[in-house]
Amino acid sequence: MERIDKVIASALNVSRNDARTLIKKGLVTVGSKAVRDIGTKVDEKCDELFCDGKRVQYSKFIYIMMNKPKGVISASEGKGEKTVIDILPAEMKRKNLFPAGRLDKDTTGFMLITDDGDFAHKILSPKNHIPKTYIAVLDKPFNDEIISEFEKGIELKNDVLMPAKIKPLDSEYMTAQVTISQGMYHQIKRMFAKFSITVLELKRISMGALPLDDSLKEGECRYITQNELDLIEKGKLL
Repeated sequence: MERIDKVIASALNVSRNDARTLIKKGLVTVGSKAVRDIGTKVDEKCDELFCDGKRVQYSKFIYIMMNKPKGVISASEGKGEKTVIDILPAEMKRKNLFPAGRLDKDTTGFMLITDDGDFAHKILSPKNHIPKTYIAVLDKPFNDEIISEFEKGIELKNDVLMPAKIKPLDSEYMTAQVTISQGMYHQIKRMFAKFSITVLELKRISMGALPLDDSLKEGECRYITQNELDLIEKGKLL
């Protein structure tokens, strides 16, 4: 149960004071009954809320899958640069949304956006090792020796990277599917760079056992269901 002013403020992305004004004016109804007491508690799972005759969609937390385009940064505040929050459709925007994890500015693919800090911490915590899979387009081919090195784990100048899985997606070994269970800075690019290979294109195609919805064009997004959230958490360890 939540206070109705908090629910309206969050669902409509307005201030708590603005939500209270709407309630006091009798514009908010629970079912067909107008509510003017800002302290009224509502159950977001079963109460139907309306504001000025329009249904108010509300859940305590929301989870969004975005197919992140290039040129957009994975942050809530961009300091002049466009962020994944900026490009959300207006109807999806609400306070306290943030990207769970990050993708480089020039990396595309599966970006999870939420306002649930506990869930984000759970899937990003190093001890949980939630796998993330990418498609990497390379400037020169890799080989079986590099596959073996990835599988053993790679030592870089300042980091020790956990074992990763890599497999070719073409006969020339110029496109790779890479699965990692860490989230180190520029990790995949740095792993290939150790072998003098440059990553030309990088796209994340899954988190845990949940694949990116292939119907989403770059920049598009949709809500993630509870069953899909479970797939993220139940991703198999490497």
